[in-house]
Amino acid sequence: MARKRKELPLLEGVEITGVAAEGNAIARVDDLVVFIPYGAPGDVADVKLDRKKHSYAEGHIERLVSPSDIRVKPRCAHFGTCGGCRWQHLPYEKQLEFKRRQVMDAIDRIAKVPHPEVEPILGSEEIWAYRNKMEYTFSNRKWLSWEQMRSGEVVDNRDGAGFHIPGAFDKVLDIGECHLQDSLGDRLRLFIKDYGKSRGLTFFDLRAQTGLLRTLMIRIASTGETMAVMSFGEDDQEAIMALLDAVREEFPQLTSLMYVVNTKANDTISDLDIRLHSGREYIEEDMEGLRFRIGPKSFYQTNSRQAYRLYSVAREFAALTGDELVYDLYTGTGTIANFVARRARKVIGIEYVPEAIADAKINSEANGLGNTDFYAGDMKDVLTDAFIERHGRPDVMIVDPPRAGMHQDVVSVILNAAPGRIVYVSCNPATQARDIALLHEKYDVARVRPVDMFPHTHHVENVVLLELRKS
Repeated sequence: MARKRKELPLLEGVEITGVAAEGNAIARVDDLVVFIPYGAPGDVADVKLDRKKHSYAEGHIERLVSPSDIRVKPRCAHFGTCGGCRWQHLPYEKQLEFKRRQVMDAIDRIAKVPHPEVEPILGSEEIWAYRNKMEYTFSNRKWLSWEQMRSGEVVDNRDGAGFHIPGAFDKVLDIGECHLQDSLGDRLRLFIKDYGKSRGLTFFDLRAQTGLLRTLMIRIASTGETMAVMSFGEDDQEAIMALLDAVREEFPQLTSLMYVVNTKANDTISDLDIRLHSGREYIEEDMEGLRFRIGPKSFYQTNSRQAYRLYSVAREFAALTGDELVYDLYTGTGTIANFVARRARKVIGIEYVPEAIADAKINSEANGLGNTDFYAGDMKDVLTDAFIERHGRPDVMIVDPPRAGMHQDVVSVILNAAPGRIVYVSCNPATQARDIALLHEKYDVARVRPVDMFPHTHHVENVVLLELRKS
């Protein structure tokens, strides 16, 4: 017989004192550190523990005894259930303050190297409808709230479209309105959901892995161009074409309407053949007169306007005069490489995804840039001492790695190449700080500036300038 799980206590009158990792609030009760989602510094709450270890615990607010003075009313009706936008209850100026502190803490506690004062965080000019890309899941098992379940309400049809519930892979929260993207995204998602229900189309069953309507990706560029990519779990061409024809008729403004048949056990479509229904196979973003082509598999920063400000900071830190050889590592579709190319002698971009490199080359050609070269492959395999000997020692390196940071082999090659300046752009201040500690063998931190790309979340981008230490 399985042991009965011990009931964890309710802690009464707990004062929340700060924010911690992953966007949680933090409180201290005697010697115990408690992490609490959706709390605000200054809250006094009764906290029910969900998980307890020796020195820390995780819990949730059972009752808000006295709300913090800084609390604001969340805009979204789905706040607290959706799992995204976990800081909607905090004023935007406080969000920026906490993000800047997160960057400072990472450098102080992880990198542990001397650094100048962290510059003011560059806040987002738009804090709502700022995302250019959203992805939704269709499910035949939409999430029912505790209130619905306790009421005994009979829900005959549980088809819905929205976001996965945290910790429940097979449950999807049916979204009425999402404030992160232009309202076109809501209208398009709701139209497809209603069309599917009215015509008896099957919504995807995440457990059985069956059903026609599976996922929807919507891209809305700052240029106004739009793309919709519908993923189907079955290859029913008659039903697929009828739905897409209806979408095209209802939304003639779509620049690109595409679809993919995905019968795999996961939602990724990067390895699948994406087919064009109507319009173009790409949309375009604009940055300082440069046009960037974005296909259904392309990576592009999800906050278009703030991406321009992020790359402007990176270019400022690079201090280019027109004579430099620049290496852009983890170049993606070459956005940064092409953005700085007009102020450099030559730019070499390296990226793992071949399709992204193909886009980078197209973007260079479309913008008349003849001083860029791009190479595809695993960074640690491409960026070797022999590669640098063949292509030249860089004067400046710009690195923008994934959240996991840089591989040790890549760090070693960078140290051997010894560019005069390294501009390190990161979406994870913790792994960035770890890499800065490794690079400190030869480099000093000269400037640090956080940039907020994701309002109402704890995520923050950070740009660090490293300068080669004079021997």
